[in-house]
Amino acid sequence: MIYSKEVEEMCPVAQGVHHGCAPIPEEAKWVQAKRVEDISGFTHGIGWCAPQQGACKLSLNVKEGIIQEALVETIGCSGMTHSAAMAAEILPGLTVMEALNTDLVCDAINTAMRELFLQIVYGRSQSAFSEEGLPVGAGLEDLGKGLVSQVGTMYGTKLKGSRYLQMTEGYCTRMALDANNEVIGYEFVHMGKLMQWIKEGMDANEAVKKATGCYGRFKDAVKYIDPRKE
Repeated sequence: MIYSKEVEEMCPVAQGVHHGCAPIPEEAKWVQAKRVEDISGFTHGIGWCAPQQGACKLSLNVKEGIIQEALVETIGCSGMTHSAAMAAEILPGLTVMEALNTDLVCDAINTAMRELFLQIVYGRSQSAFSEEGLPVGAGLEDLGKGLVSQVGTMYGTKLKGSRYLQMTEGYCTRMALDANNEVIGYEFVHMGKLMQWIKEGMDANEAVKKATGCYGRFKDAVKYIDPRKE
């Protein structure tokens, strides 16, 4: 350690009472996190790339500083999907500090890791007050039974109004309109369930019918439109 001459010539002043860092909530415990291995929790981070053409939601399940589970969800950029595949391989087994300083290929994923790191080291995790935290596999549970990301895609113009393309429930097939041409409901196909049933050998037309649902006053509509054609 090298000190400047000015510091060396200073009169020593003893430090008074020091209580250490403030404890943070981790898996139903209050922890004074001083080392990487003191960090545990399941939490999320949202990131974006420099041109802001794509975004990433990153979910990590950390146990004693080690990432045990990673869920990488991306939207808006085709190349980001391949980066997410690489990040899903890279992240498990790393410490949160290593992950913060690892090139996760995509700018949006790197930014998500930064934001997630801030959440977890400040005790803002989803499992902060859950005894023993959330089990490994909680990331898949966030996706639901169909194992499909919760994505919504809407489009609208001043001339023709809104178009519902993708709801969190699934792919939107029809919009329901009333006598004033206002939206009162929609029909959707749950893509995760659809593909699972087809994979299991069910006829595709039957699978589509089984995976189809509706929301709102769909059956009361005066008119139905295909949001991709009309």
